[in-house]
Amino acid sequence: MTPTIVDSHCHLDFPDFDGEVEALIERARAAGVTRMVHICTRLAQEPKARALAEAHDGVFYSFGLHPMSVGKESPLTVDQLVAAARHPKMVGIGETGLDYHYTPESKDAQQASLRVHIEAAQITGLPLIIHARDADEDMARILSEGHAAQPYACVMHCFSSSAELAQAALDLGFYLSMSGIAAFPKSHDLRAIFAAAPLDRILVETDSPYLAPPPFRGKRNEPAYVTHTAKVGAELFGLSYADFAAATSANFDRLFTRAAAKAAAA
Repeated sequence: MTPTIVDSHCHLDFPDFDGEVEALIERARAAGVTRMVHICTRLAQEPKARALAEAHDGVFYSFGLHPMSVGKESPLTVDQLVAAARHPKMVGIGETGLDYHYTPESKDAQQASLRVHIEAAQITGLPLIIHARDADEDMARILSEGHAAQPYACVMHCFSSSAELAQAALDLGFYLSMSGIAAFPKSHDLRAIFAAAPLDRILVETDSPYLAPPPFRGKRNEPAYVTHTAKVGAELFGLSYADFAAATSANFDRLFTRAAAKAAAA
């Protein structure tokens, strides 16, 4: 039997997949990817994300405002996030975070938006999904301040930052998610960060349609390809692919408790 695995972060409503979502999901299932979390990053797209999750078993969604969109979109409120979180297939808050690489001009607004999302995670009990790029010091500080005020769960999505930020996140009980970047040949330092982390804090994702792992690098990514990243992760931890898939799926269930409960009830 094909081992089952979870794609913890993908974007199924991007134009790259227009007219192909059904086939995309079928290819994922054929590869053993029985569950996936579609990440909604704009208020206008939330109804479509909700409908997508409602239409497909094993597809869940999250909702938040991407930090690179903060300067272009109306800010989300805590009330909006909490209201959306009432839907049984909404399983996470975000993605949110800080991106000083592409959008440094909006960093103050990004920090304010991040704090709004943290508060929503604290209220709802849903995990926070974090995007971090070239903002390690502020990211560690804001996440730590929020956690000290009221603990919450969190995953550092597509983690590719410093070992220091990784340790700060792990110290707070957070998870690190491995994307196709970790499978790139030159990502030695990043693989070392993952290898040094506890196995029970590791997730895998595609971030599709971006960051396809080898042998698809440079092409459009899709949820089925999470298996290729997971095979690299299995090698890092000295495990078989089946055991690594089982471990990361168990980690997903501990973090995304609403998705786990839905699966258990099925």
